[in-house]
Amino acid sequence: MGQKIIQKRFIAGVVCPKCGEMDKIRMYRDDEDTELRDCVACGFTETYTQHKEAKEAVAEPLYEELTTRVTPVGKALYDEEEKPLKIMDPGANRKDH
Repeated sequence: MGQKIIQKRFIAGVVCPKCGEMDKIRMYRDDEDTELRDCVACGFTETYTQHKEAKEAVAEPLYEELTTRVTPVGKALYDEEEKPLKIMDPGANRKDH
């Protein structure tokens, strides 16, 4: 019998946690069916289990919400209550369409 071919695929947009390079991380399964990821730039390797444990160990969010016109400082990101949607008729006398 031949050796099992391991198909490695790049994950778009992922940044390596060790070197910070984007689009250098590959995902694959090894011979024991363990899901792994590695960086072709620096050689970083991590199993999915290690990644999951590291993510759960972080008590604070991995990113901070950016202040924009849509999400200003001090305002909730989501409304607490439902609001009815009012559909308005632009009128039959409009000449712009």
